[in-house]
This record gives sequence, structure tokens and C-alpha cells, in this order.
Amino acid sequence: MSCMVKICGINSEDAAIAAMSAGADALGYVFFPPSPRHISLKGAKTLTERVPNSIYKVGLFVEAGDEALENAITAGNLDVIQLHGKESPERVAEVKERFGLKVMKAISVSTADDIENAKKTYDGVADFLLFDAKPPKDSVLPGGNAVSFDWTLLTGQNFQSNWMLAGGLDPSNVAEAVKISGAPWVDVSSGVERTKGVKDPRKISAFIQAAKGY
Repeated sequence: MSCMVKICGINSEDAAIAAMSAGADALGYVFFPPSPRHISLKGAKTLTERVPNSIYKVGLFVEAGDEALENAITAGNLDVIQLHGKESPERVAEVKERFGLKVMKAISVSTADDIENAKKTYDGVADFLLFDAKPPKDSVLPGGNAVSFDWTLLTGQNFQSNWMLAGGLDPSNVAEAVKISGAPWVDVSSGVERTKGVKDPRKISAFIQAAKGY
């Protein structure tokens, strides 16, 4: 079984080229200033000029207003809006209708109840569900914390929405994660970095090879 791969936290030309060369299906731009992976509107515009239409361009936001979303969508020529805060199902639907783009909702997971709650609230509302580990209590970042959760919580699960697995994935464990969870997509950020916020081209390549060919 192979799967699709999103490399998140792309904020440099080297990272973008490495991800595209290795076969990434989606690139993620983080529009959240507290993150070490944050990219400016100007930076996103520059990188996007090199990205073919065949690769999804995903913008990550945390409880952003409509103006911020619109500015980033224009700069990054975004295909998907990733809502990684505490946005309600109503807000997800509103953003989808207002901007006419696919919307991804991040779901923080630690127990089976979190999966079930996502089914009741966001499944079928968002185009994608992104299942990520709950961040440590002292973290200011909602994702990209190199923390994983029990992948068996997703084994055999079916959703109306397409979905992704994230949280603590790296080249050494992504194949096992896909095998256990059955994830059609995986999303990685910190697991392919040299230092915090700086991507490692070799790790990106190794991750994508493992995810697609285990």
C-alpha cells in the first residue's frame, strides 16, 4: 500500500525543491508567526511560482480571520486551507463557502473519544481531516511538536472526508504508521528537519520513499 505525502513547514526554496523532486503530493506553508516554520506572504508568493499545479499548496492557519486568509490565499495561490486551531464546524463550513477552496481541519488526538468526536462534528464538513497528536501542555504550537499517538486508534476506521495522519512521523516509522493506521495521506514537518524550522533534503527524500514504497 502506498500513500500520498504532504511536507509541511516549507519556508525555503531548497526545501520546496527537495520536496517536489522527491515526489511530494502537497506542500504546506505555515502562516502562524509563533512557529519557527512561519513563512511571510512574500516568501509564499516567491516559492509558489515554482510549484506546478499538480502539487497541492496548503496554507496552515490558527484561528485566522477572513482578511488574513484572503491575503495568504492570494500570495500562495493556495489549493487547500488547513485550520489548525479550535475552529468550529460552522467556521469550517463558512471558510469553505466563502473562499471556494478545500478545507482541512486538524484534530488533536490522544484517545478513541477524540476520533469519535471528530466523526460527529467535522467528518463530511471538512474535505480533509488531519489527525495529529495533542500538543504538550507547555507548547505554543498546535502541531509540529514531534509527538505521536496510538496509530491503532485509526485502524479500520472509515470517514466521509479524506484524511491524513500526522504527529511524530519520520523516515524510520512512517511505513509502520501507514501499515497500522491505513492512512491514505501522511503529513510531516519536524520529522524531516535538520534543526527546528530548517528542512533536511535527505530526510525529505527518505520519508517520501518510505511512505510510498514500504
